[in-house]
Amino acid sequence: MSREVVSSDKAPKAIGPYSQGVKANGFVFCSGQIPYDREKDEMVSGSITDQTRQSLKNVKAVLEAAGTSMDKVVKVSVFLKDMDDFGEMNAEYAKWFGDKPPARAAVQVAGLPKDVDIEIEAIAVL
Repeated sequence: MSREVVSSDKAPKAIGPYSQGVKANGFVFCSGQIPYDREKDEMVSGSITDQTRQSLKNVKAVLEAAGTSMDKVVKVSVFLKDMDDFGEMNAEYAKWFGDKPPARAAVQVAGLPKDVDIEIEAIAVL
């Protein structure tokens, strides 16, 4: 099995013993990305739309560092602090994946790192 750690200076640094992403056997596994803007060095607050957009920008940065792209994503998991945010998250999410979106799960969780409202992870093909 081939395995390579992926890192991007455009996405949040890992805050624990994990990698931003890992390439293995033709896939990229992107760790959960929170709405942290690394350029501004601050968490994006405000609407779930803004937070979703930033989280997806971070996913995109990791995927690009691995040599793939958002159009090659096959599976996404969305973790929401409040399922009442689903509709607004879904509207922004739809803009990123066009007419052939990946498989997806979206769940409400009790808590997320840094007390954010959303975290998004993805799996893509190379």
